[in-house]
Amino acid sequence: MKQPALVAIDLGAESCRVSLLQWTTPERPAITIVHRFPNAPWDQGAGGVRWNLTRILDELQAGLRACADRAPEGVAGVGVTGWGVDYVRLDDRGRPLAAPFCYRDPRNVPAMDAVHAIVPAAQLYAATGVQIQPINTIYQLYADKLAESPPAPWVMLPEFILHWLGAPRIAEYTNATHTGLVDPDTRSWSAELFSALGLDLSAAPPLIATGTALGPVRADLRSLPAFAHTQLIAAACHDTASAIAGIPYATGNWAYISSGTWSLVGAVLSAACRTHNALAADFTNLGAAGGGVLFHRGLPGMWLLRQCLDHWHDENAWTLPDLIEAARQLPPPDSLLDLDDPAFLAPGDMPSRINAQRIRRGLVPLPPGCSSAPHYASLIFHSLAASYQSAIRQMAGLTGKPIERICVVGGGSRNEFLNTLTQTLTGLPVERCSAESSTVGNFAVQWARLDRESDLVPANEIADRSRALASVAADD
Repeated sequence: MKQPALVAIDLGAESCRVSLLQWTTPERPAITIVHRFPNAPWDQGAGGVRWNLTRILDELQAGLRACADRAPEGVAGVGVTGWGVDYVRLDDRGRPLAAPFCYRDPRNVPAMDAVHAIVPAAQLYAATGVQIQPINTIYQLYADKLAESPPAPWVMLPEFILHWLGAPRIAEYTNATHTGLVDPDTRSWSAELFSALGLDLSAAPPLIATGTALGPVRADLRSLPAFAHTQLIAAACHDTASAIAGIPYATGNWAYISSGTWSLVGAVLSAACRTHNALAADFTNLGAAGGGVLFHRGLPGMWLLRQCLDHWHDENAWTLPDLIEAARQLPPPDSLLDLDDPAFLAPGDMPSRINAQRIRRGLVPLPPGCSSAPHYASLIFHSLAASYQSAIRQMAGLTGKPIERICVVGGGSRNEFLNTLTQTLTGLPVERCSAESSTVGNFAVQWARLDRESDLVPANEIADRSRALASVAADD
């Protein structure tokens, strides 16, 4: 019999996928994306912006059954990663009370103001090191309080999927740090913050370490031969932590760019950096797989270009590779975008927002139609590369960590034009890592944990597994 397979579930705000790692030989793994499906916020009008959890679960069930059909050798483990901050409120039988709110719901903004009237932003950052932004779970939970929602236990969305699969209700550490409610010194929930805000600490799930084994899958899945002996593993449940875990280095003076819908630029530190200057520069401190801290700041990445293409949907004939190549042929733009402009955060008519910023600066707006898409793309790519350069310089100054190379993960690793611009501006070599790095990291944590007796998985063992998976292509 072949070595048992592994399954990785990766939840994305735009698409979700179920992947299968199998061994073609005892030394060579292969990763296949077995099931992929689109995802998007679900606007319920007066009911708020939510996620269609029922549809997500139906699609995941189909993906898991497809994996069972393709893995007669059996599946040793299942891990789940996804975006952070959003959570599911549960009834007394562990079932969702309602479709979970999306982090884009406008209720978060007044909740953030209300929280800061009790605990000022600078005090929050000093306590947790988490970037102040309205999407954070702390503000969402306070929005529930303001709405007088009845008390209920809750669980973050990736961990809810594990719970749905049969695991107890838990909070994996890397994902929990995104709540803005974890004390990075004690690596536990901050009882002081829960108390100050009148939030129920008993409703929060128990915190566990990355790599913890959570028991078998639920009974109906165990009835399938492939899942008869499958363990649920708390991989790095946050997709960024998982993506960085997919980089095949445990130590060294490297920075990372997690490049996708959003771009996250940072480095792995041994301890949080919670200075006033780090707060002013919008850097955050989040849990890393295997210990350590992901210290980075976020930029609106390929979001801008995707929103432009969505706006031109009816007339858009560009493929992304053709658009990148067309942008490469253009001269550099006359000015760069300020990517920190809050106007870029919301979905909608992005070409108009880009031009509004240009007009405010006294610049000529770009032509509005899809025929000008290469000019918009060029402007976005040059602006991103310059922002990467600035963020890496800021990070080095804040932490004293010298940076000798940049590792790019996520879909943006395929954008050779953007990578070349980044390398030119920073003067640092850019290494293209996996476009599906969150899946690689998910598998690496599972594989490392299943080879150990202990739930504590060291960073070097995760990196070793990621190195072994680095050359494996994920094919639909």
